[in-house]
Amino acid sequence: MFAPQNILNVWRKFDGFPMERLTKLWFYNQESHKKQRDVALMKKHRSQYGISGNCFDLAIWLLDELQKDGITAYPIGQQLNSENAHVAVIAVDESGNFYLCDLGDQWINPILIDKNNENYTDKKLSGFFPGADVQVIPKGQDLEILYHRPNGKVSKQVYNIDPIDIDYFLLAAEHSQNLINPKPLLECRIPYKNEIAHWEFSNWESFLSTSEGLFVEQELDSIEKWAYKINEVSGYDIKFLINVLEQYKEFSQ
Repeated sequence: MFAPQNILNVWRKFDGFPMERLTKLWFYNQESHKKQRDVALMKKHRSQYGISGNCFDLAIWLLDELQKDGITAYPIGQQLNSENAHVAVIAVDESGNFYLCDLGDQWINPILIDKNNENYTDKKLSGFFPGADVQVIPKGQDLEILYHRPNGKVSKQVYNIDPIDIDYFLLAAEHSQNLINPKPLLECRIPYKNEIAHWEFSNWESFLSTSEGLFVEQELDSIEKWAYKINEVSGYDIKFLINVLEQYKEFSQ
């Protein structure tokens, strides 16, 4: 169910990239009229501040890297032009097999979604998603993913895997970058014992999802403490974090 090495080589470039909406508010408050950054600008900001972006940023950047390596890839998404929009990427290998590549939800690895492939299975699998086993169930143009948590809870996500026209995709991206949620969010994959876990900072709380369960962390009482904590797990620039967290405090007042 793992992708071939050429797709994995591109994917590995993004191992240290969180999914977050801190950058969205920060760039929204810049003077630029266009709020969806192109890849060149995202790379510049990554170099300057260590930042990445939201699911649209990550999908656009991943598409660019895959296509530069000669790999066929296209964007998919659901609930575009809404506050609940989510996008990901489908990569196609040299044999025509399809792989879900979802940096926005912080998957550890791409996963095969072609049920006609001899390597496909609908059994529960580990090593693809932090803190959960997954099942892949293709249903026509929909793809159902079941997430099995350590406490026995099962959640479901449905992707529409039809390709999105790139021009429409970029319009939806621009729309998304102009929708500001007052609650700060950053999710990233971090090493934990012998696995990759999922750390999340959401609305001034943080927690760690692992194969052992969910661990809620102690709340911090200042922007500076949160900035240092987020820097510790993400590598984001401290001054950037203090600045954008102060913007969130002002925005929510």
